[in-house]
Amino acid sequence: MENFKHLPEPFRIRVIEPVKRTTRAYREEAIVKAGMNPFLLDSEDVFIDLLTDSGTGAVTQNMQAAMLRGDEAYSGSRSYYALRDAVKQIFGYDYTIPTHQGRGAEQIYIPVLIRKREREKGLNRQKMVVFSNYFFDTTQGHSQINGATVNNVHVSEAFDTGVYADFKGNFDLDKLEQGILAVGAEHVPYIVCTITCNSAGGQPVSLANMRAMYDIARKYDIPVIMDSARFAENAYFIQQREPEYRDWTIEQITYESYKYADMLAMSAKKDAMVPMGGLLCFKDNSLEDVYHECRSLCVVQEGFPTYGGLEGGAMERLAVGLYDGMNQDWLAYRIQQVAYLVNGLSDIGIVCQQAGGHAAFVDAGKLLPHIPAYQFPAHALACALYKVGGIRAVEIGSLLLGRDPKTGEQLPCPAELLRLTIPRATYTQTHMDFIIEAFDQLKSTASLIRGLTFTYEPPVLRHFTARLTEV
Repeated sequence: MENFKHLPEPFRIRVIEPVKRTTRAYREEAIVKAGMNPFLLDSEDVFIDLLTDSGTGAVTQNMQAAMLRGDEAYSGSRSYYALRDAVKQIFGYDYTIPTHQGRGAEQIYIPVLIRKREREKGLNRQKMVVFSNYFFDTTQGHSQINGATVNNVHVSEAFDTGVYADFKGNFDLDKLEQGILAVGAEHVPYIVCTITCNSAGGQPVSLANMRAMYDIARKYDIPVIMDSARFAENAYFIQQREPEYRDWTIEQITYESYKYADMLAMSAKKDAMVPMGGLLCFKDNSLEDVYHECRSLCVVQEGFPTYGGLEGGAMERLAVGLYDGMNQDWLAYRIQQVAYLVNGLSDIGIVCQQAGGHAAFVDAGKLLPHIPAYQFPAHALACALYKVGGIRAVEIGSLLLGRDPKTGEQLPCPAELLRLTIPRATYTQTHMDFIIEAFDQLKSTASLIRGLTFTYEPPVLRHFTARLTEV
């Protein structure tokens, strides 16, 4: 089929979920009742749901069949060993702790690594700083509630929607090393490498950058955690954009990538395609004390270490999903679907971050220049988009970034982006065309969209449950 210009979906759709169509008046009332927060809308009131790709996509027939093999033993389940063996083969990591999702892994490893520095170095956690190419919301939140300050050391072009670069998710290596030296390496309990870099627009990290980042980390004896939600998409971009890996398979690139970290934490609800599941894994016994402490904490917070919050069938499904998520044809289709949406929006004058993985990111700051950052332009745009077309999207900007937990001041946000997140194998090209048409209608009245202010502001991860009103 290499001679065809337009290839259809590389799968067949077998199960249909009906969705409800609503009127503009109905949606305007619904979003007000939801406190001008799309997270608080009822799912049945959403026509196209682009809030997240986390556990919202389709699963494969092999994944569904694997659930029937589930061993529901409380301890020593054979389904755990199937998952452990998949992790060893795909990532090369020896020790696996299953969790209910990615934040389950974060709530275990983050306090353990911070306590380790406190204990070994006699340090105050309030002086600790953790680095990333860009922390996503829950990783940032767990770091902050455990006393650490977060420092994102992304490349300068990461959030510039007017600039193209192959690897906008990369670390700024100079800023990383200078930042470590400025606070003292003993005050840095971990570095997180986020692949792909969600907050920058699903942008990939190159293998060369991972390798150089890991060299810096080893130089200063700092453990590296690979935030692995979209590991397969990142491998696909490396294959397509980093010339020396053009002839490598997704599996080969994935295995190579994980040489440049000591641990991985994964929300398996993304590239591993499961509705629920996560992983916390260790490469070898170099962090054996951390592994054992995390394993003990798992019992308290997740479940026994050989199920960790997942039933046996879910572990079997995850073991298969890790492989299925690396399918070359499916990855190519998925990335092309994102590019189709980005290109369609660009063609009607909507400025977007360059096409990355899993989502189109609209530059709401440029579309709504009359709304200041503290009135959350991207979130206001999300509410307007729902009113126009029943489309639910999510803000990746000042609302998500939140306040400095020590000063209470709004943290400076590098861009005000609206994320249109595409669930896997769920929506077709017709849906993408509908989204583009909704933006075409919306842009003519963009100047009338009003900013937002809080009526209820939670202290942590406020964007999930905050309630707002139009200014």
